[in-house]
Amino acid sequence: MLAVDKNTFQEEVLESDGFVLVDYWSDGCEPCKALMPDIEALAEQFSGKVKFTKLNTTKARRLAIGQRVLGLPTIALYKGGEKIAEVTKDDANRANIEAMLNNNIG
Repeated sequence: MLAVDKNTFQEEVLESDGFVLVDYWSDGCEPCKALMPDIEALAEQFSGKVKFTKLNTTKARRLAIGQRVLGLPTIALYKGGEKIAEVTKDDANRANIEAMLNNNIG
């Protein structure tokens, strides 16, 4: 899983051609930390189909707000630089994230 920040987000996510999943999290978000092993397992499962990235919003608040991330955890799926789907807060669990991936990737 690739850690991105405000300096690499544009290149790694918005300028990427294929599917990119972004796990928005922060140091103080316990549900985000609890979700991390599930995200890493899904990264293995969808290897070669989706690029998995994570962004610590503690150091990139403006970027997160610019991407309309208003609550954590937020797991967003991008294709060709556009956000096409996301799951947030209480809906952000492995089953819902996997369903979002399957529904959009096919």
